[in-house]
Amino acid sequence: MKTTYKGSCHCGRIRYEVDVDLEVGTSRCNCSYCSKLRYWGATVKPEDFRLMCEETGIGDYQFATMSGHHRFCTTCGASPYGHGYVEQIGGAFVSINVACLDDVDPAVLASLPIQYMDGLHNNWWNPPAETRYM
Repeated sequence: MKTTYKGSCHCGRIRYEVDVDLEVGTSRCNCSYCSKLRYWGATVKPEDFRLMCEETGIGDYQFATMSGHHRFCTTCGASPYGHGYVEQIGGAFVSINVACLDDVDPAVLASLPIQYMDGLHNNWWNPPAETRYM
């Protein structure tokens, strides 16, 4: 069941609301970007995401295929969400950083299913051989 959560960067400049069913699953990836951030994502459709602040002060980083916009706070550096378009996952999406949700019970976080993806080897639909560090 979808629940509305609030999320933010560390300093609070970036704020959003998202309707998401975290029990459907979250993901962790070992690509060069996600592994450096230890990004913990959940993907939603754009209509389930509402930015609750001005875009001023939100940085945008893209690399490789340029299909994703990795958004970050230019003040505190936190990466609370990203967005993009990838046909293989249904087109337009928003990825929220589960670790940046402000109002989730830690017991709920500990019980969430996680899909591990081997983005480092462009093997997105399969987990890497080692996931313990992710």
